[in-house]
Amino acid sequence: MTPTERRASASLAIIFALRMLGLFLVLPVFALEARRYPGGEDPVWLGLAMGIYGLTQGALQLPFGMASDRFGRKRVIVLGLVIFALGSFWAAAATDLTGLLIGRSLQGAGAVSAAVTALLADLTRDEVRTKAMAMVGGSIGLLFALSLVVSPWLTAWIGLSGLFWLTGVLAVLGVGVVIWGAPPAPEPVAGEGRARLRDVLAHADLMRLNVGVFVLHAVQLAMWMSVPALLVQAGLQTAQHWQVYLPAVLLSFLFLGVVFAMERRGHLKKVFLFSIALMTLAEVGLLVQSAGTSSLNASALLLFLFFCGFNALEASQPSLASRIAPPAMRGTAMGVYNTLQSLGLFAGGLLGGWLVKSWGSPVLFLSCGAALLGWLVVAWPMQMPVRGRGVAPVS
Repeated sequence: MTPTERRASASLAIIFALRMLGLFLVLPVFALEARRYPGGEDPVWLGLAMGIYGLTQGALQLPFGMASDRFGRKRVIVLGLVIFALGSFWAAAATDLTGLLIGRSLQGAGAVSAAVTALLADLTRDEVRTKAMAMVGGSIGLLFALSLVVSPWLTAWIGLSGLFWLTGVLAVLGVGVVIWGAPPAPEPVAGEGRARLRDVLAHADLMRLNVGVFVLHAVQLAMWMSVPALLVQAGLQTAQHWQVYLPAVLLSFLFLGVVFAMERRGHLKKVFLFSIALMTLAEVGLLVQSAGTSSLNASALLLFLFFCGFNALEASQPSLASRIAPPAMRGTAMGVYNTLQSLGLFAGGLLGGWLVKSWGSPVLFLSCGAALLGWLVVAWPMQMPVRGRGVAPVS
């Protein structure tokens, strides 16, 4: 990487990290702590307050991405972070569940993921973009694992409202990183018509990636409706689950070295498809575990395999989407991509809970495996971009 590319990758990874840390700190404790608010005894409203973030974010990723094409990446990112901070402060000051719901919906309205990803693509070359995206994905994975460890401790110290105040402050710090830390953004491309969205939706390979990111995040969230119970069944108490999650996430980053090596040799498609197959295999293994007597070692190994595939795809998919899309419609393409990502999270939580309640964990893991297998079939014909030369078949 050049110095500018390193600066861009580091600063934009920090922006993602500051925003996601606040969200991840809230997730492990929200369902328990929010019950103490007036109205929190209703599980339907509690679930809505939890999931409304993904819904509003999914609705606004595309408009924010398109706006970044027209008005510039940095302006849109700053606006989104300010809205996210206001939502955090609103939730921090809430005295009932309705206030929490409004705050969470405002947090989701600060939908900057598409603009941040598009800016990172603008500032990096094709040959290093997967590595740059991996820095962002790696920071998110590390913070997710860290939040599982520190969230209960922080909640005991400052409470749920304190976590939201902290989230808002982190978002404000992110604004400073955008303004003073990130390299100057290229000027928006003028003279483009309104047909960009139609062009994105008509692009076969972009839509294969959009289907993929929906499945990836739906499965990621849905399986967590049963994984904690599976670990408890294997003899590990809830407070100790981080002892499985943290090593699985950290060790899985080693697989990214394989991804980078394969990409340099022109075999990105092979590792891409292998990663989907690896996650499918992990879901089949979890199905077997949930249908019989679960083993802690086997469950830990399966989660490690899942995170190997997940992290590889988290790094390569947005890189591929940004490389396939022409620069003038990159923000729009990433807006569609991030919209499907957010909707995948929302659908995963909704369908995951319904499957577990109606048919149990084995059917949940079976459904996740079937969804991943379907994605593998859809992704198989995809053409990979040749560095600097658009899209062409690559082995």
